[in-house]
Amino acid sequence: MLLELRVENYAVIDNVAVEFAPGLNLLTGETGAGKSLLIDALALMLGDKASADAVRHGTEKAVIVAVFEADSKALGAMLEENGIDSNEEELILRREIAAGGKGRVFVNNQPATVGVLRQLAPHLAVIHAQNASVLAFDAASRLALLDSFAESDLVPVAAAFDEWSGIQNRISELERDERDRMRLLDLWNFQRKEIAGANLRAGEDLQLEAEKRVLANSERILASAMAANDALYEGNASASALIRSASKQLEELARFAEKFREAVIQLDSARITVEDIGQTLRDYGNGIEASPQRLAEVEDRLAAIDRLKRKYGPTLDDVIKQGEELERKLGEMENKDEVLRRLRAELAKAQERYLETARGLSRKRYDTARKLEKKVESEVNELAMKAKFKVEVSGSDEETNWTSKGFDSVQYLISANPGEPLGQVEEIASGGELSRVMLALKTTIEAGLSGCARQNGATGGTTQRTLVFDEIDAGIGGRAAEAVGMKLKQLAATKQVLCVTHLPQIASLADQHYLIEKKESGGRAKTSVRQLEASERTRELARMISGAKLTDTSIKHAEQMLKAKR
Repeated sequence: MLLELRVENYAVIDNVAVEFAPGLNLLTGETGAGKSLLIDALALMLGDKASADAVRHGTEKAVIVAVFEADSKALGAMLEENGIDSNEEELILRREIAAGGKGRVFVNNQPATVGVLRQLAPHLAVIHAQNASVLAFDAASRLALLDSFAESDLVPVAAAFDEWSGIQNRISELERDERDRMRLLDLWNFQRKEIAGANLRAGEDLQLEAEKRVLANSERILASAMAANDALYEGNASASALIRSASKQLEELARFAEKFREAVIQLDSARITVEDIGQTLRDYGNGIEASPQRLAEVEDRLAAIDRLKRKYGPTLDDVIKQGEELERKLGEMENKDEVLRRLRAELAKAQERYLETARGLSRKRYDTARKLEKKVESEVNELAMKAKFKVEVSGSDEETNWTSKGFDSVQYLISANPGEPLGQVEEIASGGELSRVMLALKTTIEAGLSGCARQNGATGGTTQRTLVFDEIDAGIGGRAAEAVGMKLKQLAATKQVLCVTHLPQIASLADQHYLIEKKESGGRAKTSVRQLEASERTRELARMISGAKLTDTSIKHAEQMLKAKR
C-alpha cells in the first residue's frame, strides 16, 4: 500500500506531500490543476523514463519520494538480490532528476538504479493511465492480460524456444552457400589465429597492470620499504629497539608488581610482530629491480591485450571465450556433414520439447479464456452496459507462428448493443465503453490474483499492490459513471485504489478525498494538494456538478449525493 508521496520541484509542483490510506482515494480538481502530475510522479517511482524538462524552472533538481508498506516476502528477497537492506515495515523509494539530465535513485536510502525500481514495481502498484484503454488492446497486451489471469508460466516455453532457435541458427550458419562459407572460414581462421597467437591467460591483464605499477615506481617503492624497515626493525631508534627497552623496564617493574607480567608478554608479542613486518619489508625491497626493459615488455603486452579486448572484448575472459567459440565453429565447418546430422537430430528433439510446452500453454489459455469472458461479461454488465463479451484464442502450431510466448494470439470481442454482431473491442467500442471494458478486465484479473493468493496463504506480493486509475471514467456519465464508481468502491474493499476523476458520482464514493489546486504565488503557478473535510467535500462536489459558480441547487445535490453514499 502507498503510504505517502512527496514531490518537490516537479513541473508546476513546488512542494507537495500527500498521505494516502486504505480504500478508495479520490483526487479531483480543475482541469490543468496538476492531477495527472501526481500520477506521473508515482510512475517515475515505478521505473518510468524521466525527463529533465519536468524539473521546475529555476531549480536544480526534482525530488520524488514514495513510501510503501513493505509486507511482502518477495520484496525482501528482491532487495536482498540487489544488495539493498530491507526494512520490515516500510519501503522508501527516492528519485532525483537533475536539470542537467542526470538522475539518482535510492531505495531505503541506499543507492540503486531505475532497473531496480522496475523490478519492484509489479509488487507495489499498477497504473492505468488515460490512454491505457487503447494501448492495452494491442496484440502483446491482449495476450499478457490473459496470461496474467491464468497465471501462466512462460519460462519453460521461452527456454524451449531459445534452445530451438539457437540450434536453428547454427544449422543456418553451416548451410550458407559455398562462397559465403569460404569467406566466413577465412575470417574465423584469421580471428582464431590472432587470439590463439597471443597465448592469453585468464587474469593476465590484471597481473600485468599490478606489475607495471611496481616497475614504474620501483625507486619510490624500494625507498618506502627500506625506510619502513629501518623505522620498525634495523634503525638505531627503531620500534623494535624501543619495545625491547620498554620490555626490560617492565620486567624490572614486574618483579615488584605482578600485574605487569601480562604486559611483558604482550610487549614481546608486539616486538616479534614488528620485527616480522620489518623483515618482510626488507625482503620485498631487496627483490625489487628497476628494469626499464621489463617495464617496456609489460607495456607492450598490455597494449596487445587491449587491442584484442577492443576487437573481441570488452574483457579478457570475453576474448578467451571468443577464441574457444571460433575453435568450435571451425571444427563444425570442417566436419560439416557430420555436425549437420547431429544438429538436425537435436533440432527435432528441440521442436518436440517446444511443441509440448507451447501446446500445454495453449490449452491453458483456451480453458482460461472461457472463464475470463464469463467473469468480464458479468463485470461489464454491472457497469451500465448490456454487452456480450468473448475472449477468442487462435493460432496454429506451425513453425512460422512460434515465439518465445507460444503460438497463440488473442482477441477481445464485444457486442455493446443487443442484436449487434461481435467485433474487436478496440475497433467498435466507444471511449466510454473502452474505459468500462478495461476496468472490468482489471477488476476480474486483480480479483483472480487475490483469490489465488488466499488459497496459497499469501499475504504479500503483487496481489497487495496499489491500483491507480487516471481518469478511467473518460467518456462516460450518468448511470454509467455511478456504476463505475461502485465498481471502484468494490475493488477498494480489498485493495488500495487511487483514482483521478472529473465525475461527482465517483468522487462522492471516496473514503479519502483530495483536492488538487493550482494558484499563483509570487508571480508563479504552484500546485497544492490537501485532504478535504466533510464540509469541504460538499463544495467540491457542487463545483464538479455546476462548474466554478456554485448554486444552492448544486450544493443541495452534492449534500444528497454524499448522504446517499453514506
